[in-house]
Amino acid sequence: MSDSRAKKYLRLKGLIGKEFLQIWRDPSSLSIAFVLPVFLLLLFGYGVSLDAKRVPVGWVIEKTTPETTSFTAAFQQSEYFRPVYFADMAAAERAVLTRDIMAIIRLRADFSSQLFKQNSPAIQVIVDGVDANTARLVSGYVQGAWNEWLSHLAALRGTALSQPVIAEHRIWYNSAVLSKDFLVPGLIAVIMTLTGALLTAMVMAREWERGTLEAMIATPVTMGEVLLGKLIPYYLLGMGGMLLSIAMAVFLFGVPLRGSLWVLLLTGTLFLLVALGMGLLISIVSRNQFVAGQAAIITTFLPAFILSGFIFDITSMPAAIQALTYLIGARYFVTILQTVFLAGDLWPVILPNALALSVMAVVFFALIAKKAPKRLE
Repeated sequence: MSDSRAKKYLRLKGLIGKEFLQIWRDPSSLSIAFVLPVFLLLLFGYGVSLDAKRVPVGWVIEKTTPETTSFTAAFQQSEYFRPVYFADMAAAERAVLTRDIMAIIRLRADFSSQLFKQNSPAIQVIVDGVDANTARLVSGYVQGAWNEWLSHLAALRGTALSQPVIAEHRIWYNSAVLSKDFLVPGLIAVIMTLTGALLTAMVMAREWERGTLEAMIATPVTMGEVLLGKLIPYYLLGMGGMLLSIAMAVFLFGVPLRGSLWVLLLTGTLFLLVALGMGLLISIVSRNQFVAGQAAIITTFLPAFILSGFIFDITSMPAAIQALTYLIGARYFVTILQTVFLAGDLWPVILPNALALSVMAVVFFALIAKKAPKRLE
C-alpha cells in the first residue's frame, strides 16, 4: 500500500470512528435503526389487515327446518362470521343502520323447498356497502359458503348439483390468502425507506449547525472521504435493521421466505443506498436538522406508503399516478420483497427492479457529489 493510500485509509478510518462515536453519544440513530422498525412492524403487522374476520352477520330465519339448521351451522364454524340472530327483518335492518351488523342473511319460510329449483332464490343476502372493501369480502365469503354447503348437501342426498358453471379455485404463492403475508414484506420496504432517509438526513445538517464542517474542510480530508465516513456507519445500522425486520417477518408473523436470503440482502443493499443517498442529499441541501427531518418524512415515507404498491394496487391508479410511481424507489423493492418472500428467486422480476434501484442510487450519489463540493458558501 502506497503512502498516500495509507493516509487515505487512516483518514477514512478516523472519520468512521468519529461517526460511530457520535452514534454512541446520541442513541437516536440506534433508535431509528432498530426501535422504529420493531414499532412499525408491530403496529402495521398486527393493526393493518385486509382480511375480514369475525364479521357480525344478522340471521333472519322465518321457519326452522333441518336444512336451515345445517346451513347456519356451517357459518357458526367459520372464522369469518359472527352470527347474530333476529326475529324479523325490521330488527335486522335497524341493526344494519346502527352498524351493529355488516350483513343480513334471510332464509325464507320456503327455504327447504326452493333449494334445488332453477331460477328460484332460496336465500336473500343484504350487505352494508358503506365499507366497499369489506362488503365485497363478505359477499364473496357468503357466496363461497353457500356453494360449498349446497355441494355437501347434494352429495349427502346422492344427487348432482346442477350449476351452469363450476369454479375450481387455484391460489398460487399465498395459498392461505393471508393479507399479512402480502403486507409485511412490503412494509419492510416502507420502513427501510423511512429509516434509511432519517439516518442520514441530519448528519451533514448537524455538521453545518455545529460549525464542525468548517474544521473538517480545513483538514486534508476530501469531501468523498467525509461522505464515505458518514455513509458506512449508517449503512451498517440500516442493514442491521433490515435483518431484524426479516427475522420478525419470518419468526413472529410467520411469513414464508421461499427465496434466498442473500438475494434479499443484495437487493436490500441497493435499496438502502437509494434511501441513504436520498437522506444525505436532503441533509446537504437543507443544512438544518429540523427541516431535514421533516423533509425526509414527507418525501420518503408518504410516497413509499401510498405509491409503492404496498397496500394500493398500482395498476388500478390513474395513468399519471402510475407514471409517478416509477420515481419511487420503494416501488421496486416492494416487488422484490413480495416476490422473494412468497414466490422465490424469480429473476425476470428481480433483475429489472434491481437495475432500476441501481440507476436511482447512481443518480442520487451523482447529485450528492455535485451539491457537496469542498468549499464553504
